[in-house]
Amino acid sequence: MTAYWNALFGGLLIGVSAVLLLIANGRVAGISGIVGRLLAGQRVLDNGAFVLGLVLGPLVFAGLNGSLPAMTISASWPWVMLAGLLVGFGTRMGSGCTSGHGIIGLARFSRRSLAATVMFLAAGILTASLMELVQ
Repeated sequence: MTAYWNALFGGLLIGVSAVLLLIANGRVAGISGIVGRLLAGQRVLDNGAFVLGLVLGPLVFAGLNGSLPAMTISASWPWVMLAGLLVGFGTRMGSGCTSGHGIIGLARFSRRSLAATVMFLAAGILTASLMELVQ
């Protein structure tokens, strides 16, 4: 059970921060929208603080735990970059990302977010299954 504490507390922190952002600023904690607004020069202070928190979060974790969790990326950097571009394209096409739809949208009982989250999960399961077959 102790192996799940970090995930549990991480999930709680994500949920609490998303709710606080919604209550305090009336903004949905969708990463793609926040980064998009930051790059467009809109609400630079708010959006910049949010993105800075995303960058500093792992550093705080490493400081508290002595190191970052072990992680292995088996794909080459060109594949990782292509995947990132496809995710960015998909978030624009889907009018939001997994964080906006999956965390806040579902909590607000949005049918559009439910449909988007089902599609995210289905695409992830299909991709993982296909990748397992290819390897």
